Amino acid sequence: MPRSGRLRNYIKEVSSSSRAEKLSFIPPFLIIIVESVLLIHALSINVPDIMVVELTTVLLIISIIEIILVSREIHSHYQRSNFDKILTIRLDDFIIEKKKKNVKKIVEEFIEKYSKYSNYRSEIYHTACQILETHKEEQLEKKIEDKLLKFIKKNKDKTVDEIISAFINKYPPFKKNSSEIYQKTCQIMVDLKE
Repeated sequence: MPRSGRLRNYIKEVSSSSRAEKLSFIPPFLIIIVESVLLIHALSINVPDIMVVELTTVLLIISIIEIILVSREIHSHYQRSNFDKILTIRLDDFIIEKKKKNVKKIVEEFIEKYSKYSNYRSEIYHTACQILETHKEEQLEKKIEDKLLKFIKKNKDKTVDEIISAFINKYPPFKKNSSEIYQKTCQIMVDLKE
């Protein structure tokens, strides 16, 4: 059973790898097939040419080593990807739970809670920055949507362009988010008509 479990894990890793990694398996397998045919042919003739047999065997061994190296690369990439996903999920939950905005404190408290991540301080720092930026964008989006919904309900008779212009004049800090405001306005207008 352990062998089949390893095989299933290996197949899962290969199937989740990128297209380039999958394609990198093709040349060594083709070379193995060709070299195997040449080796069988060289050994099946009455007087085998030892040099052809030796060189074919060397190429066969090189192809097998290349397959092993590609497999290890896929395995390490898969482990790294899983590590990043798990770290992001745990760190996001931690940030939501603690409600802290200071990255340094987040990193220190996260490492205190999960000591196994103590060697990954820089990854935690960068991931925390990305998560905080995402939370900030989500809060801004929610704030715009709430204000826009109230504003549209008061100005139902205006066109989309008039609403956007009046909204930006009323809330100048949102001027840099005009494309998002346009999309939200259209969406809210459609929702209100239904």
